[in-house]
Amino acid sequence: VFYYLKEPYKPPSGRFKERVTWDGNIERNDVSIIIWNLQPSDNGTFTCQVTNWPDVYGTIGEVRLRVVQKVNFSEIHFLAVAIGSASVLMVIVVTAVIICQQRRRKARDKRIEVADTEL
Repeated sequence: VFYYLKEPYKPPSGRFKERVTWDGNIERNDVSIIIWNLQPSDNGTFTCQVTNWPDVYGTIGEVRLRVVQKVNFSEIHFLAVAIGSASVLMVIVVTAVIICQQRRRKARDKRIEVADTEL
């Protein structure tokens, strides 16, 4: 529970104690909060109810929180190396194919030239 009465009050206890900060703007009807240092154990569906006295029967919202695992640098590095290696290999293969085609064309032209001179 996050209390706001002229200013935000940090929760004294609870699941997100010491990990939640007020980020809303009362003048714009914004009651946003920021939660940091999330763990996979924080996954879940949470309800959000804003009570504004004397109107205590506000709409209850539902927020689904999914915490995904952060990609390690080594995994990103491995992926970059794999993509880079595949790109370099493709360039080498294309270059080799072009060189082979040019050599075959030169050899064919040479055979035609020799055949013409023999005639």
